[in-house]
Amino acid sequence: MEHSGTVRALDADQPVGLQVDGREVASYVWRSELPASTAPRPFLHPVRTLAGTVVTDARPHSHTHQLGISIAAPDIGGRNFWGGRTFVAGHGPAWLDDHGAQRHRRWLRHTESELAHTLHWVDQEGAALLSERRAIACVPLTSDAWTLSVQTRLANATDRPLPIRSPASLGRVGAGYGGFFWRGPAVNGQVRVQSPAGTGVRAVHGTTAPWLTVSGASGGAEWTMLFAPADATTAQDRWFVRARDYLGVGSSLTWDRPLVLEPGEQIERHILAVVADGNLTEDAAAALAEAARPAA
Repeated sequence: MEHSGTVRALDADQPVGLQVDGREVASYVWRSELPASTAPRPFLHPVRTLAGTVVTDARPHSHTHQLGISIAAPDIGGRNFWGGRTFVAGHGPAWLDDHGAQRHRRWLRHTESELAHTLHWVDQEGAALLSERRAIACVPLTSDAWTLSVQTRLANATDRPLPIRSPASLGRVGAGYGGFFWRGPAVNGQVRVQSPAGTGVRAVHGTTAPWLTVSGASGGAEWTMLFAPADATTAQDRWFVRARDYLGVGSSLTWDRPLVLEPGEQIERHILAVVADGNLTEDAAAALAEAARPAA
């Protein structure tokens, strides 16, 4: 994941707009003044369909630490990079003073449809636990859909083994979240979740399905989000899916056992999110998932 080329001058206080065919479809908040309890980090919001329907939420009343589309983790070396309460084994969720933050370091590339930069994931004292290279691209797909590509390379920046844990690895069954995460918008009526693994949250949650969709309506406009791994490594990660209390989908770095990075060791993940107008059928979703995959 090497990047070089155009880097435009950016205002440090303003989000970066990203376009598809001249239409702004996403805003990347790369530097923000958020409370420490949110585990401050860059995020994409609002993200829009080509028709202009917003398909993300950020700092909602429920789970105010959820920020559009971001990369976050609930436990890295004992620090909370997810935000909100920390799950404590044998106790449950608790408010702790243990939140980390992601800090922008350097732009590698920025055009109207792509960006790449380096970040440090730091603890409260400013010590880096992870170093990251992140690349985001907005790619036209059809007249009704476009693809958001999110790539990350995470490396242990410490001199000791660094465990990455989910609450599921500490005893909270099913709570295997951590990694790429989308917080969906408020919807009118029901949402539909489907994948080759089946229909509904129970059929998809915790699986390694090759793609999944969430379809809903906001403000009277129907939309579908399709999520798919872009490489074989990412395809081994399980999906976290929730539609009760809030709408969210994640591709989990680890599920019910810790992922331990040795000093200097790195991992890479690549997720595709197809943003579509309309309520897609299963056949249409499968065709979009195939069309969105990068060429071998």
